[in-house]
Amino acid sequence: MSKAAGKTLKSSEEIFAGFQTLRTEQRQLANKITELEMDLNEHKIVIETLETVEPSRKCFRMIGGVLVERTVADVLPQLQGNKERLPRALQALNEQLARKGQEINDYIEKYDIRVQRGFPQPSETVEQEGGTPSTKSNVLVASN
Repeated sequence: MSKAAGKTLKSSEEIFAGFQTLRTEQRQLANKITELEMDLNEHKIVIETLETVEPSRKCFRMIGGVLVERTVADVLPQLQGNKERLPRALQALNEQLARKGQEINDYIEKYDIRVQRGFPQPSETVEQEGGTPSTKSNVLVASN
C-alpha cells in the first residue's frame, strides 16, 4: 500500500514539475519580449540621434562584446535594418507566448489544477479535514 501512495505522490510531483516547467518557459518568453522591446526603443533613439549628425563623423558600436570604430554612414543602415527586423521577431515571440499560455491552460484543465495565492479558504480546509467529500484535484499554492 505504501508503494501505491508513493506512486500517487510522485505523480502529483511530476504534474507540479511539469506545470512549473511550463510557467518557467512562459516567463522566459515574456522576458525575451521585454528585452527586444527595449532594444527596439534603443534603436529608435540611436537612429534619431545619428540622423542629426554628419555621415562622416566617427562613432563606436558594440559588436559581440567588442567596441568597433565606424562612421555614422556605416552604422546607420545596419541599425535601420535591425530596427525593421525587430517587430517581426516580437510578433513571433508574442505568438509563441500566446501558444504557451494556451498550453498551460490545457495542462491545468487536463490535470484539474487549482492555483491559489496564499492560504486556503476556511471552507476548503473543512473539506480536506473530512467535512464533505470532494473530488480529487491538484492544488498549487503560490507564495507570492
